[in-house]
Amino acid sequence: MRNRYSTDKILSRMKRNIFFIFVISLFALSASLQAQSTSQLVDLCAASAGDDATYLKDFVVELEAAKPDEKPPVAKFSMVLSKSTLYRFTICNSDASAGKGVIQLFDENRLLGSSFNAATGQEYKSFNFQCNKTGVYHVFISFQEGKAGSAVGILSFIKKL
Repeated sequence: MRNRYSTDKILSRMKRNIFFIFVISLFALSASLQAQSTSQLVDLCAASAGDDATYLKDFVVELEAAKPDEKPPVAKFSMVLSKSTLYRFTICNSDASAGKGVIQLFDENRLLGSSFNAATGQEYKSFNFQCNKTGVYHVFISFQEGKAGSAVGILSFIKKL
């Protein structure tokens, strides 16, 4: 008399389960590696802000390329900055990024600082901002020429004035 579950069926189920566990493990490992590389980029970028800078906040951005006849995508972040404080904004591109990141600071609709001067084509890794009034400010991060890219922006405290 044959057993209800033959050896072939048991082996088939075991193979399926092992394959399922393998696939789940790959997804978990891939997510872990991505998170690790992002955190490494944040750490490196914060360190590149300078010895006089104290890390406050990071802005992790990954944007797709602009489609033809469309404006380039922009990541927008809001935060409160304090009067009589000197801040530094730093941008760092991922090694795999096609585009070069640009970080800009706005107060309502007024540009207060940027890591890229469009008139001269000059790029800067960071810029300082002396805050003269406490309020909500907006950080925009985009990529030159609307290219796809991934980058990290860092907000650092420099000193009280």
